[in-house]
Amino acid sequence: MKCPVHNIDGKETGSIDLPDEIFNKPVNTDVIHQAIVMYQASLRQGNASTKERGDKRGGGRKPYRQKGTGRARVGSNRSPLFSGGGITFGPHPRDFGYSIPKKIKMAALKESLNVKFKDQNLLCLDDVSKSFEKTKEFAKALENLKIKGKTLAMLDGSDPSLNRVTRNIRSFNQVRSQDVNAYDIMRNKKILITKTALENILKRIS
Repeated sequence: MKCPVHNIDGKETGSIDLPDEIFNKPVNTDVIHQAIVMYQASLRQGNASTKERGDKRGGGRKPYRQKGTGRARVGSNRSPLFSGGGITFGPHPRDFGYSIPKKIKMAALKESLNVKFKDQNLLCLDDVSKSFEKTKEFAKALENLKIKGKTLAMLDGSDPSLNRVTRNIRSFNQVRSQDVNAYDIMRNKKILITKTALENILKRIS
């Protein structure tokens, strides 16, 4: 399998070989699902909190006498049965995060790249040595590359000025190839990756 390589002007300058054992196979959606659910769970804040009867203020005096009223016996008006009482089995702050095996995480990363390649949403770019002064200059380069929609860029080996000029581009996110995961890739429509970044990520998943 070969992936075309373009320059910053949008012209094809060559290609890079992709391993057949990753990019010439059907997509395994099961491992992608497992990884994405795990990453999404770790993003949950888990801040919901309720008060039980012991956390409520008051309730020290018995509401009414034990016998003779015909009603059920009650020792506190902070019982969950009373208005203003505590909550039974309510939520409390917790950590929803959990982990899956590293092999599944790596398999999900492979399969997510395979998905983008098969959908023709993976664009390989020559390392950008040109320095950009303004955001609109790089935005024009994205037009030349026909990049539209939510985009994730891995620009390893490129000029450091790209970190600055890409900040204000809407729906454009940048991440290092050693930090990217399956969730980052699948939540973006397009993947823009330099040759250096692609070589780095292929080393990670091989």
